Amino acid sequence: MAVHETAHTLARYGSICQDNGLVPIIEPEILIDGTHSIEKCAEVSEHVFAEVMKAMIDQKLILEGTLLKPNMVTPGQECPDKKSAEEIAWVTVRTLSRSIVPALCGVCFLSGGQSEEEASMNLSEMNKITQISRPWALTFSYGRALQQSVLRTWKGLPENKDAA
Repeated sequence: MAVHETAHTLARYGSICQDNGLVPIIEPEILIDGTHSIEKCAEVSEHVFAEVMKAMIDQKLILEGTLLKPNMVTPGQECPDKKSAEEIAWVTVRTLSRSIVPALCGVCFLSGGQSEEEASMNLSEMNKITQISRPWALTFSYGRALQQSVLRTWKGLPENKDAA
């Protein structure tokens, strides 16, 4: 029930954005916290993304003028079974292909707590996949992840500026 209600709220937000001439960025996110496997993340992500797509269609969003900002499908941070960028890319694109309609123009990923290297490598691998149709542009929306190492080095101190 919570997934359904949240999907409806996200879609309603999207509808309000479009009614006011804005491009909605719909953000369903499955957190990386926990010990869950990549398979569990894929299962939950597929369910959530499908619910959000249905709600967006029910709200009559112009899908070609809508961006989705989901998580990448990864194992939980505490999961002992780590996956390669290629595996994460494959499962993420497969999950999207099972739940996101082709009319949606773009998927702009969250970093979801990954480092800039991890998130960038995963996205790069997604864009190399040719075995599964990818009708949407796949890109990123993770400015914080791209700046994280620089901000950690800088710490707001003038003496760290050159190192950052």
